[in-house]
Amino acid sequence: MNELLPLMTYSLLISISLISIIGFNNTALFDQCKHYPYLENKQKSFYRWFTCGFLHANWLHLFFNAFVLWQFGSVIEKIYKEMYGMLLGGILFIVIYVLILILSCIPTYIKFKNNPQYASIGASGAISGILFIYILYFPFNLLYLFGMIPVPAIVFGFLYLYYSWWASRNTNDHIDHDAHYYGAVMGLLFGVIIKYLL
Repeated sequence: MNELLPLMTYSLLISISLISIIGFNNTALFDQCKHYPYLENKQKSFYRWFTCGFLHANWLHLFFNAFVLWQFGSVIEKIYKEMYGMLLGGILFIVIYVLILILSCIPTYIKFKNNPQYASIGASGAISGILFIYILYFPFNLLYLFGMIPVPAIVFGFLYLYYSWWASRNTNDHIDHDAHYYGAVMGLLFGVIIKYLL
């Protein structure tokens, strides 16, 4: 059924890939678009909560996020199109993605708005949210921990949440674990609203 093709997911993948590849060698673009809480606080450049999701540090970072978005985003987009039709389902998917992307940046902003040394990039917060919407619909499908160990999606989700929460408080690896955690929580929240309340 052509109307259920995940065109929004494909559009996101193309946009994220193209902008990320340009950003690899364009320092000015990179600096202008990254999530930089200190400057967001000083300059009110909150557009960065959106633009940071289209930049990645390197090919591996880009490939991993693109793969996860393709794998789970295409499924959720098709579900929403089945529920609400091609147009509304596609719009709903992209709106939820963008909302999760933006909202997942806010806790990091609050935490680091007075730290000029901290910045982050990547679509991981939004993609975590899409993954958790998938888990809501398919809690017993197998996902692969570390890419190798099969576990039910609901177990994977619990471990992911716990690790992201723990890492945000106990590591200094320049990964935005807060965005992962709150992106996942936002995904669950929006997923529950759409599945059970709309």
